[in-house]
Amino acid sequence: MATAFSEPTAPIPAEPPKRRQAATWGNLLFVVPYLTVFAIMLVIPLGWGIWLSTTKGDLFGTDRWVGLANFIRLFRDPIFLETVWNTFYFVLLTVPALAAIGLALALVLNRQTRWAAVLRTIFFASTVLSVTVVTLVWRLVFLPDGGLLAVVTKALGGTPVAFLNDETLAMPAIAITTIWWCIGLPMVLFLAALQQVPRDLYEAAALDNASRWTTLTRITLPAIRRTFMLVLIIEIILQFQLFGQPQLMTLGGPNNATRPIVLFIYETGWRQWELGYASAAAQVLFVMILLAAMAQYRVSSRREET
Repeated sequence: MATAFSEPTAPIPAEPPKRRQAATWGNLLFVVPYLTVFAIMLVIPLGWGIWLSTTKGDLFGTDRWVGLANFIRLFRDPIFLETVWNTFYFVLLTVPALAAIGLALALVLNRQTRWAAVLRTIFFASTVLSVTVVTLVWRLVFLPDGGLLAVVTKALGGTPVAFLNDETLAMPAIAITTIWWCIGLPMVLFLAALQQVPRDLYEAAALDNASRWTTLTRITLPAIRRTFMLVLIIEIILQFQLFGQPQLMTLGGPNNATRPIVLFIYETGWRQWELGYASAAAQVLFVMILLAAMAQYRVSSRREET
């Protein structure tokens, strides 16, 4: 046991600079595999894509350097501008709905019962399906001749609607398909967050006779706000990359009403063989996703500071 009369311990001798430098280089070896994969899979393709966007080329190679001509052409292209609007419209239709419905499902299914576990599995099962299966199922729902909605409409005495052939209804139909397909991930993230909220807070609220609404707005939502922002950022990044659903359900039609940016990039690059032009459109999409994610992160950070 140490006392006030104990002898002071000897100071630990400083590590020699050469040995410390060798240890630092030794630690760097642990991150070299990750940095190598990161550079090969992300940094080099990104740099190559930026350079390709400033050239005129096809699948057989680049013809010449054209500077910003591809970007100027993009912003004068009415079809590209329409794809930008379609992409933003789709994100606005899906991201808030995915966050709200995912949270509602998590609140309802956050119980340790057998039925809750079964329903969680059912709602999450759609997430593991491929885009081909999902679009095939929903085409059978939206078909005006013999589809599920057409049969129900006829049974109720109405006239079936051709959702996928209507310029106004085609994109909402694709959004409904996407929400049904992707709802599993936000639901699981919210469930994980809800199970981390301390039970003591709910017990204290019950002792104070707090209503369900008060408990939700004063305890639950503030406790899971980080997960809520995480879900929004993940879904913004995912839904900006819309491709498979319009490609398989409408081919971008009718009249380009469901053509997103990624489908425009695919058709420009692999059907028209204008790789420089397609790469410029890909850079615009990258900047849009980056700005949207940064804006969402900035807003969430300011709210936490206040």
